[in-house]
Amino acid sequence: MGPWDVEQVLGLAPDSASAKAGQSQARPEKWSGTGASDRAVWGLCQGSGKAPYQTTVDPTGPAYKCSCPSRKFPCKHALGLLLLWAAGEVQGGEEPEWVSSWVDQRAARAERPERKPGEVADPLAAQQRASRRADRVSAGMAELSSWLDDQVRQGLGGFDQRAYTELSRLAARMVDAQAPGVAGAVRRAAGVVGRGHGWPGELLEELSLIHLIVSAHGRLADLPPSLADTVQSRIGWTVETARVLVEGEKVEDDWLALGRVIEPDERLTVRRVWLRGATTGRLGLILTFAAAGRPLDPLPARPGEYVPGALSFYPGALPMRALLTQTAPRLPAPKPTGLTARQALASYVESVAADPWNERWPLVLQDVRPAQYGEGWALVDDSGDGLEILPGVDPWKLLAVSAGDPVTVAGEWNRAGFRPMTCWHRDRPVIL
Repeated sequence: MGPWDVEQVLGLAPDSASAKAGQSQARPEKWSGTGASDRAVWGLCQGSGKAPYQTTVDPTGPAYKCSCPSRKFPCKHALGLLLLWAAGEVQGGEEPEWVSSWVDQRAARAERPERKPGEVADPLAAQQRASRRADRVSAGMAELSSWLDDQVRQGLGGFDQRAYTELSRLAARMVDAQAPGVAGAVRRAAGVVGRGHGWPGELLEELSLIHLIVSAHGRLADLPPSLADTVQSRIGWTVETARVLVEGEKVEDDWLALGRVIEPDERLTVRRVWLRGATTGRLGLILTFAAAGRPLDPLPARPGEYVPGALSFYPGALPMRALLTQTAPRLPAPKPTGLTARQALASYVESVAADPWNERWPLVLQDVRPAQYGEGWALVDDSGDGLEILPGVDPWKLLAVSAGDPVTVAGEWNRAGFRPMTCWHRDRPVIL
């Protein structure tokens, strides 16, 4: 039983205040006697009293027990313990008596003591939790839909006076409704307000995508299963890693590490590693999370290397996120083949047709040169077509490698521009 992702842990919080409180408890100095077994995670958290709180979590349920007086479920101590576990701060150990007795009691009550990977300990309780969360999500989506309808009726002409405050309030409401994916989309919309001359158009685009996911949520039963999985994922429902490993589509190949992007903030560090199969051509995305200030897991391979293995893909209309099971040591790889700028944009359009909320798309551009484009830079191919480099990205390392000659460049494309990750000087990869 491996640690969860940070986003999985935060998705358990009953409200935004509990999520924030749980993060404040995720500091090693607050804990003693921590440990993890194949049945539970546990620890002692020092509170305001003399005796520390005994906190235990059975991740297979999940189920929680804490000696604190909180009536929230899970409490901030359980969330903090799980966040430490997700950050790799909880080591394996032998269960103390107060942990093993609780776990044994739960096992004795279970109808099926031997469970398959991904099978919950108490299916009825899990179904009831899922039903309660679905009700909260539906209520949040209804409120968001009503708000969007009001904006259309009133018009967006004077929206700049109230936009940021209202969108921030709505984002907090979506967290309370246990729809973290939608909360993130609303926060992105709030971040657009007042940013540059064309922000009203960008805001309308963000609100349109939010409206689309609200509408899709209301029609989940009518959608194809893969698209319904995508909508659920965009709303913020998570799929257990055990279920992905057992049920997810598996593709074996030598996977070329196209590049990686690391995005830190004050709470969470996210790393994206993009892979492409040498034989299948399939694209894969490995997401890794770490609490702020904590190290990320080692890379499966350096950009420009092969990692032989099997990817187990998460469900969706555009399956890209996957779990990697490495089967052999990483290998050197030749320079990859790439696309022209026009072909690259066409592939992005196809991805959006499959998943309208797709935010990023990996591209490999072949024989392009960096060139000035207005006040920024672009990568231009031999036909004169080009992709604008994301504003704020330093182009000088790429310029130094190219020196005016055509190069192969792998990067992420989104609506704001192209973020170079790796380029090849002859056959040698250079991390940008």
